[in-house]
Amino acid sequence: MSMIEGAYDAPGKSADVGVNPYGGHESVQHGDFVTENEERDLRRGLGQRHIQMIALAGAIGTGLFLGLGSSLQTGGPLGALLGYAFVGLIVCAVQFALGEVTALLPVTGSFVRHAEFLVDPAFGFAIGWNIIYGNLLSIPSEISAICVLFQYWTDINPSLWIVIFIVLTFVVGIAFVGIYGEVEFFFALLKIALVVGLIILGLCIDLGGVSGVPRIGFRYWKHPGPFVEHIATGSWGNFLGFWSVMINAVFSFAGVESIAMAAAETKNPRQNIPKACKRVFARVALFYVASVLIVGMLVSSDDERLQDESGTAAQSPFVIAASAAGIKAIPSIVNAVVITSAWSSSNQALLAGTRVLYSLALKKQAPAIFLRTTAWGVPYMCVLLQTVFMFLAFMSLSSSALTVFYWFVDLVGCGVLISWSCVLVNHLRLLAAMKKQGIARTELPWHNKWTPYSSAVALTACLLILLTNGFAVFTRGGWSASSFVSSYLDIPLILVAYLAWKYYKGTKFVALEDIPIRAALDEIRDNPETPEPVRKGWKGVVMKLLWE
Repeated sequence: MSMIEGAYDAPGKSADVGVNPYGGHESVQHGDFVTENEERDLRRGLGQRHIQMIALAGAIGTGLFLGLGSSLQTGGPLGALLGYAFVGLIVCAVQFALGEVTALLPVTGSFVRHAEFLVDPAFGFAIGWNIIYGNLLSIPSEISAICVLFQYWTDINPSLWIVIFIVLTFVVGIAFVGIYGEVEFFFALLKIALVVGLIILGLCIDLGGVSGVPRIGFRYWKHPGPFVEHIATGSWGNFLGFWSVMINAVFSFAGVESIAMAAAETKNPRQNIPKACKRVFARVALFYVASVLIVGMLVSSDDERLQDESGTAAQSPFVIAASAAGIKAIPSIVNAVVITSAWSSSNQALLAGTRVLYSLALKKQAPAIFLRTTAWGVPYMCVLLQTVFMFLAFMSLSSSALTVFYWFVDLVGCGVLISWSCVLVNHLRLLAAMKKQGIARTELPWHNKWTPYSSAVALTACLLILLTNGFAVFTRGGWSASSFVSSYLDIPLILVAYLAWKYYKGTKFVALEDIPIRAALDEIRDNPETPEPVRKGWKGVVMKLLWE
């Protein structure tokens, strides 16, 4: 019996009789905070280094390598730097909130299951299906992007690349989850090496360390200036430029919230997932902030080459700077790593989508067929469903079909902000329930003293960005139906799904006093995890720097 089913036992009631949120009663045990299905059918194949690197691999992708140019063009070097720094702080709050709740409830589906446990089953249903829908479409869109990236080198028929990457993605998805962990671990190392290399190269170019290239310094901060006027003029135009950068930055950081989706397949999740949440945000923020700073020093915000919309390495500001310095190998290196980034993103979308679908099936919010797993613990019916949708990538071969395809993708354009908001709402509900029940936060397996404040501030910021992320369509001459759809249609979709399930099943908002936090804490006390071994010597130093 699952933890969520136990969530509806009011204090003082018998431990083996609970109130079903859909009406009626059912037998529950407070000790089962991970379902029997998860314990029996899934396998714990992800270690600490996998979890650390999965989060990094998901967050460092095309948004960093290709997307910084548009942010620089819109906000200027200082506007871009401030935008990414601010969103980095939001990511920090989201990661810490996710770490605190996951340490208490390390279940498959992560914050989707947390939402049902802490808020309302209908809320978990709406968020879960929104994530599934988004991932069903994001995989073929990533495969389509890979086809474009290969066109930088060759004019081979894109159908070949589509078939190859559908097969590769399926193989990784259907294999033991440890294989996925190793693949993402390798990709993350590649990305980190490239980012560090590009930052060092950028500094060398900027400071005049490349033969024949004069020192640039902060020249472009003076002319054309630290900010760029966007839509309006003057200070208001500068602010709108900064705000547009912040919206772009949110989507660049997308993926960090997926770190705990496979918590039931992670070794010692109460130790390893909070560690990853605590450390990953700093590294991701550092990579992005340092990269934005370097790019703002290397390329002028009014450089016409930033307008390149090829979708290949040619639009990367790092490539623009390296090409200007006469370094010919950089474009191909960046293009190759961006291809691995796109494939890494499709792998991560497959993992997140399948585990959320599996978690919904556990709660009878999806057909029971999706509970079927392989002998090595992979929900294969979930993987097969995702694989069927991968063939939508062939729509990219037709211009008219591609337009329709991206309209579907646009429907979940603001899904990342909704997911972050869900993580923060879950955390605030947990804190409110603990206060209501007189349980000290120090009893949590992992906690930080500032998270009650950071979660509230970050939730306010997320909702504000969510409501204003399409502000340009409301300006004079700025109306665009596709932009409006991508910016806002996901909000009513979530509301409709929430209200429909609430009406159909008659679910209720979970009362703070009925959330069995004490039972969860007792479960942790009665089933302690084995402490992670302490690495010593030079290997321990290297591991600590990279992923510990």
